[in-house]
Amino acid sequence: MPVDAPETIEVDDTRVACDGIGGSLGHPKVYLEMGDEKYVECPYCDRRFVLRAGAHAH
Repeated sequence: MPVDAPETIEVDDTRVACDGIGGSLGHPKVYLEMGDEKYVECPYCDRRFVLRAGAHAH
C-alpha cells in the first residue's frame, strides 16, 4: 500500500532545494533534480516537488 507524501509543492523549475522545515527542526539542504520525471521526492522528509503545469523542464 503506497503512502502519500507529507507535503506537495508546485515548482516552476526541475531543480529544487529542500531543507525540511528549516532551522533546527529541518535537515541538511539537498539539491534535487527531476530529470525526465515531472516530480521528485526529498530523501529526508519525503516532500514531493511537482513541476507546475506549463513550466518547462531544463
